[in-house]
Parts: sequence; structure tokens; C-alpha cells
Amino acid sequence: MSKLLIFTAPSGAGKTTIVRHLLSKYDDLAFSVSATTRARRPHEKDGVDYYFLSQEDFRRRIQEGAFVEWEEVYDNQYYGTLKSEVERIWSLGKHIIFDIEVKGATNIKSFYGDSALAVFIKPPSPEILFERLRNRKTESEASLRKRIDRARYELSCENNFDVVLVNDILEDALINAERIVEEFLGPSVAKDLQQQS
Repeated sequence: MSKLLIFTAPSGAGKTTIVRHLLSKYDDLAFSVSATTRARRPHEKDGVDYYFLSQEDFRRRIQEGAFVEWEEVYDNQYYGTLKSEVERIWSLGKHIIFDIEVKGATNIKSFYGDSALAVFIKPPSPEILFERLRNRKTESEASLRKRIDRARYELSCENNFDVVLVNDILEDALINAERIVEEFLGPSVAKDLQQQS
């Protein structure tokens, strides 16, 4: 039976970097591409980074029950996980890895129960997180303020998850993330790695 690994964190805590590392290391994992109504950034590809949907299309899919979970994260900015995406990955016989915001992670965990492991990635301190967000320089001052306010709230949710992984020194965080994956998915994942080396 395929399992689900849910990596969540406030924006800027490093979850995408950790998830990308795990995907490059384990062939048995496949990435769940989220749907969003936010604007596509220049380096992003539709269907790879996100499924970029119009607000109208997103709301229609909500009405149709097409999402495992969804949320209006900011005003008129929706994110969600399509049921079709989970089914697509399971049809490949792979375990699913999510890079997802905090409320969505909570919803997926409650939906799939023990088949899912929810990992909260915690920055070394709130101040370091806020500094990382400022240094991105990808958004307006108002948008940045919203992200920082949301990050403050999300940091208070760490105890809602199965595992807390501190991302202070990235190399250590990556090694700890590998250990978490191998413990949850079992010896076959580690065995696949030995065959590759």
C-alpha cells in the first residue's frame, strides 16, 4: 500500500529544498503537484511546480468535490490538492510526497490517518524565517507583511504534526529528513538505495 509523506512549514522555512532533495534520492517517491490561483512566477512550469488555475476554475472544482483539501490562503488566492493528482501517483505504484501549507497538511493527515506522516519543518527562529522571507524580494511590502503574519500563526501549529524537523544547518536537516523517510517507508526504500550505489 502506498503511503503519504506530508512536509509542511511556514513559507521560507525550506520545505521545498528538503522535498526536492528527497525526490532526487528516492525513486519510490513522487511529488504531488498542488493547484493554485496565485500568479505563476517566471521560473515556474504549469503541471510541474503547480497546476495554475483561474479563480473561476478553482471554485468550480470545489463545487464538484475535486479536491482532497483546499484553502483560501490569502484573499482570492487558493491552494489545494486535487483527488486526480493523488490517484495519478498511486496508479504509478509510488509513495506520495507533499510540499504543502500548514492547514492543508492537517487536512490531508486527518483524511488519510496512519497512511500519512506529517512533518513540520521548523526554522531555527522566527526572526531568521522573517529575514529569509524579506531576502527573497519576490513580493510587494503588503504581500510580504501578509506572509509574515501567516508564518507567525503557522509556527504556533508545530505540535499538531507527527514529527518536527529543525532546518538550521541544511546538510543536517537533509540527513534527518532521509532518516524520517526511511523509518516511515520501511527497509525497502533503503535497500533500493544500496542497489543504486
